[in-house]
Amino acid sequence: MHLKTLSLGLAAALTTTFALAAPVDYKIDPTHTTTVFSWNHLGFLTPSANFTDIQGVIKVDNTQPANSSVEVAIPLSSINSSVAALDKEFRAKAWFNAAKYPNITFKSTKVETKDKKHFKITGDLTVKGITKPVVLDAVLNGQGKHPMLKVPAIGFNATTSFNRSDFGLGSYVPMVGDTITVNITTEATVRSKLQGIRKYKTF
Repeated sequence: MHLKTLSLGLAAALTTTFALAAPVDYKIDPTHTTTVFSWNHLGFLTPSANFTDIQGVIKVDNTQPANSSVEVAIPLSSINSSVAALDKEFRAKAWFNAAKYPNITFKSTKVETKDKKHFKITGDLTVKGITKPVVLDAVLNGQGKHPMLKVPAIGFNATTSFNRSDFGLGSYVPMVGDTITVNITTEATVRSKLQGIRKYKTF
């Protein structure tokens, strides 16, 4: 009897341990995720634009971070430079050609740990049907139970840069800067198949 009880207890403990150690999928919350890109304009200023409605999954393995991954889709329909005419131009055939290539995508290929909060994420960025490797410098902002949604949550900031001409977007270079700097902030939560992102007040 005692042996059976001990065996059951050990099995339960091992199950719990493996469950905790397993990678966890966090669904990106598009209402709390922003991607801002900026560039040099004629040497006089640094304008910026942003994307919203970003979709994706961050797979997190706390015990073996190298097994973690990120996959994201950014809809070009959401581009916002605060200048309507420029947004229309960006979506047109000469630039992003959003009608043919509606999304920018990123899929990680390697995650390296610098320390407990800083990570180097290498991945494939696809823009306008062209795929090139880029590196994100990511910072873990926090991980734990979301105080409002009562589900596991995680948040990151990340930065990267690349030359837009590498993706067939070389118009006006070098007068308008080739280098694009990207700043990302995201919040993601664990969701069951029956759950969606519940809207709540944005602070």
